[in-house]
Amino acid sequence: MKLYRYIYLAIAVIILASCESTPKSQPDAIPATSLQKTVTLDNNFKIASSQTLYVPVYSHIYHHNRQEIFELAVTLSIRNTDLTNPIIITSVRYYNSEGKLVKQYLERPIQLDALASTDFFINRNDSSGGLGANFIVEWVAQTEISEPIVEAVMIGTDFQQGISFISPGRVIKSQNNYKRSPLK
Repeated sequence: MKLYRYIYLAIAVIILASCESTPKSQPDAIPATSLQKTVTLDNNFKIASSQTLYVPVYSHIYHHNRQEIFELAVTLSIRNTDLTNPIIITSVRYYNSEGKLVKQYLERPIQLDALASTDFFINRNDSSGGLGANFIVEWVAQTEISEPIVEAVMIGTDFQQGISFISPGRVIKSQNNYKRSPLK
């Protein structure tokens, strides 16, 4: 009887020893702030174009005749679509349903190089924004550029049910000071 106990114990040790855990490389293992290049805008910085964008986001949605709430995680994505020129993100602010500032994401402006992107995340358990939350994103550039893509991705899963959707940013203020030479 003792022999079987030792055999089972040996098998268990072999199985546990063979279950080696190797850490997987994940894109979110590096904090997003370490990838963001902060810049200082001085009086010599000439703005050729700029925009302020409104991005609606949803920290939850209703279901079952508005009797239950489905919580959502939010990722705000900002992508520089210009092939050669950088843009400077000067402000990313998160507001709640009442229009009150919940969080300012940037202490200093950051530069997005050509074709670079950055993102900002709101945890699924963070309900501070409410159903009518939004981001206000402001950017500037020293040259005429291709406009960035700014959108929010909302996702939520519970048991075997899941939902995801995007919400595009909308320009609410735009400035273009780029001087073009007149056509001859």
